[in-house]
Amino acid sequence: MKRIKTMIAEDERLAREELAYLLEQEPDIELLPHAANGRELLELVPLRQPDVVFLDVHMPELEGLQAARMLKASPVSPFIVFTTAYDEYAVEAFGLNAIDYLLKPYSHMRLKETLQRIRSRVQEGQATPKQEAYDVALQAASYPSTEAAPRSMRGKLLFDDGDKHVLVDPEAILYAVREERVIRIWTAEGQRITSKSTLQELEEKLAGYSFFRPHRSYLVNVNRIAELSPWQNGAYNIVLKDEQRTMIPLSREAARDLFRLLREA
Repeated sequence: MKRIKTMIAEDERLAREELAYLLEQEPDIELLPHAANGRELLELVPLRQPDVVFLDVHMPELEGLQAARMLKASPVSPFIVFTTAYDEYAVEAFGLNAIDYLLKPYSHMRLKETLQRIRSRVQEGQATPKQEAYDVALQAASYPSTEAAPRSMRGKLLFDDGDKHVLVDPEAILYAVREERVIRIWTAEGQRITSKSTLQELEEKLAGYSFFRPHRSYLVNVNRIAELSPWQNGAYNIVLKDEQRTMIPLSREAARDLFRLLREA
């Protein structure tokens, strides 16, 4: 098993130790010496050649964003995961499988998502992040901490859709369905997104929003349900609030959970 060489660039000791503790729980993570500022990072990266750097946006001497731009232009370009305590940046995650963005305090589950993206890239043998991934993450993280991000971006998630990446309001999603090796996401505006993520990954990404798994191949927005239509043997069809009145299968086992959820709402 290839161990992923990981470096933390963080000037706050407690934040650095917290992240190091979480990373140490992963058997395939090899922690390298940390950097306490951007200049130390630029000195250590060529020597240690990490696969991934968890980089704090705000650091003394040389800001994390400046350091990332310099790494981008260097021969050794590790994957970058930006970290910050400022939610004004309005970036929940840029799911490009090359770069991510974590808010402090760290969520262990959210960190695991990030590591899985990194593992996927390492297993594919991609030695450096895609250029466009750096550009998107740098642009996203460049919102000053004193300014709120544009209202149009708040709460939106980034999804891969073939060769492009699209921002979607989670509340606008009607449902998602697994088809062969992709998932198709349908929105209330009739937009269809085809993603290579798994349904499980999408469900975790939408945690905190009102989504429910009615069937092993579907994920549905509970707020977009119009009615439940009985089918057979205790199973139902979910009828959605769209012009087509789309019907989603609801298994008998899932029906009990959904009824309980709706009663408690």
